[in-house]
Amino acid sequence: MASGHFTDYAAVTSYLFGLKAAHGLKFGIDRMRTLAAEIGNPERDRAFVHVAGTNGKGSVVAMLDAILHAAGWRTGMYTSPHLVMLGERVQVDRLALTPAEIVAYAEELRPVAERIAHGQADDHPSFFEFMTAMALLQFKRRQCDIGMLEVGLGGRLDATNIVTPRVSVITSIGMDHCELLGTTYAAIAGEKAGIIKPGVPVVMGLVPPEAEAVIRARAKAAGSELHAVKDVFGNDIAGYPATNLEGDYQRWNAATATLAARVLGSEWRITEERIREGLTHVDWPGRWQRLYLGGRLLILDASHNPEGAAVLESNLAHLVAETGRKPVVVTGSLGTVRAQPLLETIARHARAIHLVVPDQPRACSHDELAKLVPTGFRGGVMRDSVGRLFPQAQTCVAGAADDVVVVTGSIYLIGEVMARLQPPERAAEGRLQDF
Repeated sequence: MASGHFTDYAAVTSYLFGLKAAHGLKFGIDRMRTLAAEIGNPERDRAFVHVAGTNGKGSVVAMLDAILHAAGWRTGMYTSPHLVMLGERVQVDRLALTPAEIVAYAEELRPVAERIAHGQADDHPSFFEFMTAMALLQFKRRQCDIGMLEVGLGGRLDATNIVTPRVSVITSIGMDHCELLGTTYAAIAGEKAGIIKPGVPVVMGLVPPEAEAVIRARAKAAGSELHAVKDVFGNDIAGYPATNLEGDYQRWNAATATLAARVLGSEWRITEERIREGLTHVDWPGRWQRLYLGGRLLILDASHNPEGAAVLESNLAHLVAETGRKPVVVTGSLGTVRAQPLLETIARHARAIHLVVPDQPRACSHDELAKLVPTGFRGGVMRDSVGRLFPQAQTCVAGAADDVVVVTGSIYLIGEVMARLQPPERAAEGRLQDF
């Protein structure tokens, strides 16, 4: 089809979903380089910070965005997945892409993609590559001073890796997506370290020793100065920068963002005062986010992999100490490898557990989740649904009226709950979340 014209926004989202379904995850950056060249290489016109890592990527991006905004710059953010609406992935000065902008970009990009593909499905840009192109074009056309790019998966072969940034950031290394990235810390670190560019400074968060050795070697080989959180801030979390985002792990992320901001330095009007200002005004939903429903505390937290489960352990322990009682926990996960450490952690701190199935093809079933609840857990275990637990806006029926409720697990589950609590103007776009 030569024309890029779409009848409406629904037609665009159907087209993008078709790309996701037909092409799924595609590794390699040759297609993205070709697509970028066809649209004028917008990645060459802006400054970027490139952020990879198992966990903490989005939080560090949001922190850097807040710091640079505090310093007076027009900032862009590209993150994934979205929580509720597709446009959240691409933001300029924290304003998400509008449906009209998404339609216009899809109309512009579709004929380009078809020209690149020459009828060969393997050569057609993927959904994620489309979104990456939209981000690069939006940052250029809205004249962003600097854009923060979150890697989608891995790093070396990710579509975002066509940029040469001002600083490369690796937030953490954990065991996730092992079937794609490798089964050891060293192998996974090798993929994440693929974002390191010759002479571009590297900031490294807290990572296992095996991963640290790989990242340091890659940085040295590239002639890239390496700045490590451990070297600057040590091991005592009390000495780490403060942020308004809760949890020890956000202090780790704040230290990582602080180092990246310092590397950007005076050229970007970065001062310690601006860093502090930014870190205390970060907006990043769904990460140990506290909401109050008629005076009742509800916490939303995306802890979707084994490393995240270790962080959840600390947060739940602090919550029990703070409130003097165990919370009711609502959880769902994508894949049993992720679900097992999650449920083991939850069982140590919850009064009751509601098992739900996120509306995603890779989600664990009720049966799969139930089998992973430790046999020693003495609380109630209920098979439930998001729709029943959150029947209408600002309403949660889990537990008793005075129970604290924690929703944790897949980021897609968090998005579903957010859409129920505060229904968006249009139907939530969950089917476009994965990839």
